[in-house]
Amino acid sequence: MATSYKMQGNTLWVQLEGELDHHLAQQVKKKCQMMMVSNPVENIGFDFLKTDFMDSSGVGMIMGRYQEVHAIGGRIYTKNVNRNIDRIMTISGLYKIIGQ
Repeated sequence: MATSYKMQGNTLWVQLEGELDHHLAQQVKKKCQMMMVSNPVENIGFDFLKTDFMDSSGVGMIMGRYQEVHAIGGRIYTKNVNRNIDRIMTISGLYKIIGQ
């Protein structure tokens, strides 16, 4: 499964696919950092439409991207979050920093 990345204005949208585990979290982290160097990225949005699982590595990856964009006045967005991922985001406290 392939994760895709798309710039929309100053927002980098990441279409996640499959399980957001340690392996995918590392790939997304590296690609987001590369995109931030080569594009005017202020915000990052994560689309969970094709994601059915997220573990603590995914939470950490999102928190790391939050720290990067927050430092430049940006935000993190999420969309198409299913019930299981919503539960992880709630329990982990992600919604306290990124909103819902």
